Amino acid sequence: MENKNLCAVLKETEKICLEYRKVKQPLSNEVLVEIHFVGICGSDIHFWKDGAIGKNKMTSPMMLGHELSGVVIEVGAEVTRLKRGDRVCIEPGVPCLKCDYCKGGRYNLCLSAKFCGTIKTEGMLRRYYCHNADFCFKLPDNVTLEEGALVKPLSVAIHTCHRTRVRAGKSVLICGAGPIGLLHLLTCKAIGVTKICITDICEKRLAAAKNLGVNGQICVNNKDLESIIKEVDSVLGGMPDITMECSGAESGIKLSIKVTKSGGVVALVGLGASEMNLPIIEVVTKELDIQGIFRYANCYPTALEMLASGIVDLKSLITHHFRLEDTAKGFQVAQSGIDGAIKVLIQCKQP
Repeated sequence: MENKNLCAVLKETEKICLEYRKVKQPLSNEVLVEIHFVGICGSDIHFWKDGAIGKNKMTSPMMLGHELSGVVIEVGAEVTRLKRGDRVCIEPGVPCLKCDYCKGGRYNLCLSAKFCGTIKTEGMLRRYYCHNADFCFKLPDNVTLEEGALVKPLSVAIHTCHRTRVRAGKSVLICGAGPIGLLHLLTCKAIGVTKICITDICEKRLAAAKNLGVNGQICVNNKDLESIIKEVDSVLGGMPDITMECSGAESGIKLSIKVTKSGGVVALVGLGASEMNLPIIEVVTKELDIQGIFRYANCYPTALEMLASGIVDLKSLITHHFRLEDTAKGFQVAQSGIDGAIKVLIQCKQP
């Protein structure tokens, strides 16, 4: 196995090459995972398409991928919670566990965290990967490995709902019907929210949202802000208590601020430009709470429980599978949304 670790490496924008690397042995607190599935995330697409996301710019070849499931094939000497053969999903961020953020339970804000698939830490688009055992979670018997690869983005949606205090009786607007927006839709429904509206510029994505049982979907392409606000009001029977902005687009954030009722909450989930022109005066006069959403914290156990209980069904979101050897094509499909692509998985395990 020494040089059997096939890896998909981003050499430059829109250029992914395959190369073999050494299979590392796990440290005492790590497990070696044979990777089965890796989901393509929006941040992966940003790096692939633009060579950057926010202020993080690619300066050398990098390996993407941080939504992972697989099977443990080796365990470190100190690992007792996992064993060979365990099916697992992985939290891709490993914090320091020593700083004030970590000790306070907000380890997603740790300044020393190593997060897979970023500039400083290689990702998981490969056949084998060693990871800290404390951040590997056994999959329930009735949860598939495909679903396991979606636990990370589901955890983001759960984190948003925790931060915004979503509960039954609240009305929610979701801006963006991509994979992360649809996961927020499913999570809100699981919590008991019955008034949900979702917006997007793509009719096919809105059709997917309709199939998941949303109250109303609005195509905002080529529409002015005031007409969109009127449509949201009509769908929800009033302005939303909570708006979850999942697109990262400036237009979506402007809508979120304008449409959310006074005293409401706007959660910024999607990553867009570093600086934007926004109607801040309305944040003040409406006493809106603007909440940044950065990854997740302490959400994997909840996500796995939701999947195991059947309260959230992710199977319909998985539309495409590609072999590791065809990773480049997988990124093209995920970025374009062709053929109704929602969530694209890369199958890393050799058939």
